[in-house]
Amino acid sequence: MRDKLRILAFAGSLRRGSFNRMLLQQMVALAPAEAEVEGFDLVSLPFYNGDLEGDLPEPVRIWKEKIRRADGILIATPEYNYSIPALTKNAIDWGTRPPTENVWKGKPVGIMGASNGRFGTVRCQQHLRNVLFAANTHVMNTPEVMISQAESAFDIEGNLVDDKAKQQLQKFWSSLVVWVRRFSG
Repeated sequence: MRDKLRILAFAGSLRRGSFNRMLLQQMVALAPAEAEVEGFDLVSLPFYNGDLEGDLPEPVRIWKEKIRRADGILIATPEYNYSIPALTKNAIDWGTRPPTENVWKGKPVGIMGASNGRFGTVRCQQHLRNVLFAANTHVMNTPEVMISQAESAFDIEGNLVDDKAKQQLQKFWSSLVVWVRRFSG
């Protein structure tokens, strides 16, 4: 077993000032010594199109290879209209296609999210769990990170200033490392 776990992390938002991008930055800063976090910006992925499965676009090939090589996946995603952003769903869809080349299969996954709403990303995370179940992943159930009223949890530079949320992230990391080790080799 390797000393360091390879964790592939992405945010389900394109917005530069995204709270979920800020959340991922905090997770990278808090990463334990046994985890090596690699971020991926989903902006390069085209919308899924089955006609392209025979000759995958280069960004899709790169994306699928990064998933394949990762020991675990970390997703930080906002909630749009009580559900998953198209960007997040698109990234998952590309990884499962064609069905004989599902790179998500068996991957341990941690999900989290931040939102300005009172309920954080609770509805999105439930939908995302369903989609990841269909992709045949192992989603970590607890602890959950659903940062609500994110505009007050982060400062203007994007630093997490909510001490309770920081503690949640550290607890999440501890659990994610154990979860990923459970399923990776």
